[in-house]
Amino acid sequence: MLPTVTAVRYVTPLREGGSLPGLVEADDLGTYVVKFRGAGQGPKALVAEVIVGELARRLGLPMPTLAVAAFAAELGRGEPDPEVQALLLASAGDNLGMDFLPGSFGFDPRAHRVDKELAARVLWLDAFVENVDRTWRNPNLLMWHNALWLIDHGASLYFHHNWPRADKAVLRPFKAEDHALSDYAAGLPAAAAELTPRITPALLDEVISLVPDGWLGDPAFATVEENRAAYRDHLLARAASPEAWLP
Repeated sequence: MLPTVTAVRYVTPLREGGSLPGLVEADDLGTYVVKFRGAGQGPKALVAEVIVGELARRLGLPMPTLAVAAFAAELGRGEPDPEVQALLLASAGDNLGMDFLPGSFGFDPRAHRVDKELAARVLWLDAFVENVDRTWRNPNLLMWHNALWLIDHGASLYFHHNWPRADKAVLRPFKAEDHALSDYAAGLPAAAAELTPRITPALLDEVISLVPDGWLGDPAFATVEENRAAYRDHLLARAASPEAWLP
């Protein structure tokens, strides 16, 4: 399981994202950007955040620490915005926390330069997990201490929104024309040769096991464990044929 922290103060909503994440102080004295299970994308966005974010970490890509953030409804009752308050009250329980990177700012592909090997590794990951939300319009990348950090993977794994047809997406090509790092990713073949063999059953089982049971349970499956196995099997099948989906 991911580490668990308990929210002690809701600081402010972050309105940059459509899911209305919030800045929260926790009992470990840390500050987290929390994505709430009551948002329109539902818990599947949190599942994608965990699987893709922790997969990125194990592949050596820079990811802020993730945690399960326990949030009490009482913390949201003082929020003056009725839309945000409704979201907080609907999200009592376990949500996803991402370590807040103070002083970070958004990556601008017109102003910042990225190491070509790192860019290729990020593009490979996004192609593998079908992350459609790292475009030049919305990079979902931060610059912190002059280094690139990956955030926001909730739009990845979108096959899981329709499990009965998920097998038809295993070999779906990834369109990289609008990817924020496509101009820097000259080393994509080398990145693929390095990273694809690292997608093993053991690695996938490890990251998928970090997802809390309460965020799983799609009606297409009889048990949560069947649901976990479906993620593993889908991603293993995709890793077996990179020539079908690599840009």
